[in-house]
Amino acid sequence: MARSVETLVVGRVIGDVIDMFVPSVEMTVQYGPRQIGNGCELKPSATTMAPKVQLNGDRNSFYTLVMTDPDAPSPSEPTMREWLHWIVADIPGSSDATQGKQIVPYMGPKPPIGIHRYIFVLFKQPGRMQMFPPHARNNFSTRNFAEQYGLGTPHGAVYFNAQKEPGPRRR
Repeated sequence: MARSVETLVVGRVIGDVIDMFVPSVEMTVQYGPRQIGNGCELKPSATTMAPKVQLNGDRNSFYTLVMTDPDAPSPSEPTMREWLHWIVADIPGSSDATQGKQIVPYMGPKPPIGIHRYIFVLFKQPGRMQMFPPHARNNFSTRNFAEQYGLGTPHGAVYFNAQKEPGPRRR
């Protein structure tokens, strides 16, 4: 799992969104048949539906999943950093995100310009929790959210890249 942290550092996920951590939970994220790996590229049209997120963690624990885009609206000027795409809490340790409680509904990537990173961060909860959706999706902070709910450092993270797809050509 140490290699997964290296790619998070190179991709500036560690630094821009989260601090250094030691992965302790295996998490797989799949859009249809495609499992994402750090830095892979997906088309936004392939990410309109929520992905399947499978955890292989402590079966007696609960986890929170946060998905954000730190490059909104543009990687060169991320004035809305981070844009919140999804929060699911109370996910049992050896199950998938559908078994948790959706706090913020899934919103698929729609990058307006440039290549955006879409980051999934997994936190271990101290127990079942009452969480509330933030007032807005823009200018969300994964760090502040984790601090607010006492979630500590991440236990897993993975990200992919996406960019705006070309529209149909007109004559």
